[in-house]
Amino acid sequence: MDMNWAVIYQNLPLFMGGVRMTLTISFMALLVSIPIGTVAGLMRVARSRPLRAVAAVYVEFFRGVPLLVLLIWIFFVLGRFMRLGPYWSAITGLGIFSGAFVAEIVRAGIQSVPRGQSEAARASGMTYFQMMRYVVLPQALRKVLPPMASQFIILIKDSSLVSVISIVDLSMVAKNLVATTFRSIEIWTFTALLYFCITYGLSQVIALCERKFRMDH
Repeated sequence: MDMNWAVIYQNLPLFMGGVRMTLTISFMALLVSIPIGTVAGLMRVARSRPLRAVAAVYVEFFRGVPLLVLLIWIFFVLGRFMRLGPYWSAITGLGIFSGAFVAEIVRAGIQSVPRGQSEAARASGMTYFQMMRYVVLPQALRKVLPPMASQFIILIKDSSLVSVISIVDLSMVAKNLVATTFRSIEIWTFTALLYFCITYGLSQVIALCERKFRMDH
């Protein structure tokens, strides 16, 4: 089969627009998922059993529902009532879905702090909230930042599913070009390379930040 890579050069602006949309939606979804996941993670380790139960239901439900199904449901059901539109439906779906994984990252970070430190804080007269604010959370933060950054990379790959609700991201650009040019091999190969360059570049930045963070501490 003959290969015609000119189609890539001719449609490069479309690919770059898809990359911008992919990164924008992923970043916005991360901003949604961090507060949701942080609250859920704190609830997972709370002393209140009802709070732990609510957080557990949220985490288990959204980790068990396929992202594709969630995006379609939010767009066609929830989005109709709230008039979200494709853009905000995609951000909402990705944010809620990713928040369940962020919650587990936060929970693991808090539980990784040695129990002796929290016991010492309580013995010194601190309240539970003071102990969490001044002793546990500052230490947990250092441990959750690397996996939190990695979650952004996962979001970028997951965002390829938003094309099913008419978001013109990188995947949608590729689908449209394949439908009009019939050059599926060249277009999907280039699309895969773009995703790889984005995720690999971010992973290298994260690794550099992790090394600098360890040196500073």
